[in-house]
Amino acid sequence: MEYPHKPVLVEQVVKHLVTTPDGTYVDGTAGSGGHSLAIGTALTDKGRLICLDRDPDAVRLSRQRLAILGKRVVVAQANFSEFDKVLEELGITRVEGVLLDLGMSSYQLEKSGRGFSFGREEPLDMRMDPENPVTARHLVNDLSGRELESILRDYGEERRAKSISKAIIKTRKREPIETSQRLAELIREVYPPALRFKARHPATRTFQALRIAVNTELENLETFLQKIPAMLIKGGRLVVLSYHSLEDRRVKQAMVNWEQRCTCPPDFPDCACGKVSFFRRVFKKGLKAGQEELEENPRARSAILRAAERIQP
Repeated sequence: MEYPHKPVLVEQVVKHLVTTPDGTYVDGTAGSGGHSLAIGTALTDKGRLICLDRDPDAVRLSRQRLAILGKRVVVAQANFSEFDKVLEELGITRVEGVLLDLGMSSYQLEKSGRGFSFGREEPLDMRMDPENPVTARHLVNDLSGRELESILRDYGEERRAKSISKAIIKTRKREPIETSQRLAELIREVYPPALRFKARHPATRTFQALRIAVNTELENLETFLQKIPAMLIKGGRLVVLSYHSLEDRRVKQAMVNWEQRCTCPPDFPDCACGKVSFFRRVFKKGLKAGQEELEENPRARSAILRAAERIQP
């Protein structure tokens, strides 16, 4: 079977994640299994890989693709923010490494039929987990103009949030906005003609914002970042691939905070805060894909890889 998604920075992911091939690792966003396959291949038969995804289609694809790894891999349907519960069910208390790839897979964009792509005539859904009761159609057709504007501004950093929300309200008064292509056309009309046919589609930020809102992506990331330090052994690593500034800022700030030592004023004779550094960033600046990879996989252009290692027991 051919798997459409090309994993981003796969060699760097394995290099910075797998510190011991006998360890236990988690891929919290398995997708179609590209990173998982590379990680699992780097492990010995004593190693273990737990692959999670909340999308049932991704779970199905990963199980097919990773069957070659045999018993060293377990694939489960779960949100990465609940990875600790999955590990508890498996009798695992701490692990050697965790990967999060926060991007969309090619399968979700091109074959899921859930309206993630603005170039396709698909139902305006955008749920990664089909059991989620909230869809993008609900947000677009039921929220107030002020609520829509807030979502577009806060989650999409869309400068024309107010104009787009007004256009949505005006359009839905005539008939509901049902498909991704209809929404994309509406947004294109809001933009000045000179900007409508740039390399970046005018609907990009709005679709990002709606997807984040539907899937509570930033809330899930915050929950995960609060849990992960306690779940890594000394020497264990967290590797995260982010694709937009909202996610990357949160990941970077968390890693910087974990790395910081005493924050008391310099004139304090003794430390009163008790803060110690229990992580170190593996590299200070996020890694990006090289030119060769970008030519083969243009979607890698916005990817930023960050990694941190636990240095305290």
